Amino acid sequence: MKINIVTLFPDFFIGFKEHSIIKRAIERGLLELEIINIRDFAEGKHKQCDDMPFGGGAGMVMKPEPIISALNSVSGMVIYTSPQGVTFNQKLACELASQDEITILAGHYEGIDERVIEKKVDIEISLGDFVLTGGELPAMVIVDAVARLIPGVIKKESYENDSFFNGLLDYPHYTRPAEYDGMKVPEVLLSGHHKNIDEWRLKQSLKRTYKRRPELLKNREFSKLEKKLFDEIKKEGYDDL
Repeated sequence: MKINIVTLFPDFFIGFKEHSIIKRAIERGLLELEIINIRDFAEGKHKQCDDMPFGGGAGMVMKPEPIISALNSVSGMVIYTSPQGVTFNQKLACELASQDEITILAGHYEGIDERVIEKKVDIEISLGDFVLTGGELPAMVIVDAVARLIPGVIKKESYENDSFFNGLLDYPHYTRPAEYDGMKVPEVLLSGHHKNIDEWRLKQSLKRTYKRRPELLKNREFSKLEKKLFDEIKKEGYDDL
């Protein structure tokens, strides 16, 4: 898969490409990550990429010409990181991971000229109801979430157990030692009985989701086992949530 990031600040991504899963995915040829500097497409001696907004107001607006030229140099679905966009989630990450190529446009200052959105942007994506200085951090978040879903980047079992992948929050995780500061690992995890372990994990996922994000269960079609475990959870004192 190829991901292009169109930005005014390419240096933001130097360290991002050199560590952890992203680095390994690039080295193994599973991910191609290209950083495009918008200033390379700006004209004039000073390579100006922003200007004052028509109608007045504080801040500067990114000019359309260099952005359009930069976007014309790449392919794939164009994503604009914007607080006005749809909220990013695991379902959307999976949809993006199914693409051969995507391009992420990182806005800055007061935003980009609206004509860029009208002409080139396929989808605006937000990380939530807050505003950041620029779109570089959201671009990294999107790349990280998408990259780990590319076949071969990590084991399929790893991301299938992630929170939200199957509509539930993740279950608790434990490692050595089996007892720390008086706190013991649940006995079932030490039993070696895989069926019981799987059932315990599913119950914990249901319990956490019910306690912390009950809206995720509102329209869920429960399997027979999930229904059984969920009924047990409610009998254990969670009816008041």
